[in-house]
Amino acid sequence: MHSISDLEKRYKKPKVVDAKSGDNVRVHQKIVEGNKERVQIFQGLVIRVDRKNSHTARITVRKVTSGVGVEKSFLINSPSILKIEVTKRSKVRRNYLSYMRERAGKSSRLTGIEFDKDAVNAVHDDVAEAEEAKLHEDVAKAAEDDAAKKANEEAKEEAKAQEAIEAHNKVSEDKS
Repeated sequence: MHSISDLEKRYKKPKVVDAKSGDNVRVHQKIVEGNKERVQIFQGLVIRVDRKNSHTARITVRKVTSGVGVEKSFLINSPSILKIEVTKRSKVRRNYLSYMRERAGKSSRLTGIEFDKDAVNAVHDDVAEAEEAKLHEDVAKAAEDDAAKKANEEAKEEAKAQEAIEAHNKVSEDKS
């Protein structure tokens, strides 16, 4: 039993945001497409929290996009989840808010409650923050490399144009 708990502790993040049902959250997720990486933000209402203190803790987030309800489940301790921010906290008395699926418009509003946004979101995962900073640095480096390559190509084009103008001037001088 010790080995299982040790294994779970190894894969569990040291600190995560305490997201509850009824919270509006922004989930920053790392997306890998081919050899590129980017951060995608999914913002919506937490309608379910599963296995809260386990290494397989999961939240289900729902949002309505263009009139279509979209639900996405996130494993909180996954390395692809960089950050979870609680933007609004609402008063609910259930863990699973399945009734929100049938609601639209004003009936889908939840009563907000006051909370200390800074204290709730003050969870710093150094590994995730370092990885996010590395992603930003990689994107900035790639943009800088592209700009340098473009400037080099423009300089070559300018040199060719200048050479053509000089050749044209030389030919016109020889004719006269």
